[in-house]
Amino acid sequence: MARLKFTAPIHIVGINPYVLVSVRRAAKLKPGWRKPMPVLVRVNGKPEQSRSINMMPVGDGSFRLYLHGRVRKASGTAVGDRVQVEVQFDSGYKNGPEHSMPAWFRNALRENAVANKNWKKLIPSRKKAVLRYFASLKSPEARERNLQKALRVLGGDSERFMARSWNNGK
Repeated sequence: MARLKFTAPIHIVGINPYVLVSVRRAAKLKPGWRKPMPVLVRVNGKPEQSRSINMMPVGDGSFRLYLHGRVRKASGTAVGDRVQVEVQFDSGYKNGPEHSMPAWFRNALRENAVANKNWKKLIPSRKKAVLRYFASLKSPEARERNLQKALRVLGGDSERFMARSWNNGK
């Protein structure tokens, strides 16, 4: 299995820090790959255990390796830093959400037909992000507050939820 080591700057698009992986480098990991590529990542030798992340295709054969906050924190890096990146194709990656849908969210969707319909129409990565976010909530108050906001945005209200603007249920 090919393992790449290279130095590159951390860029940002919107609020998302990333390292650009060139066409040539991406081809060394998986030739001809055009969809999100599951990889194991370390930045400046951190974290100790490689982190599983999907590199996202740019459209010209190159990829953006979005750097999760835990990776940046472990490596002590920020946007603009030049970093040593280790990337390896993650052959053990299993597609789909890491987190199951909590019963309190499933039940609320059953009771709200519009929100349920819009949930079903969301792209898989957005569903995965919502479920990951819900799994991180600690208190019952936070769960209830975020459930109500999720139901409003999925119901069609225009507001911000999870650091993005939602309109018409998406």
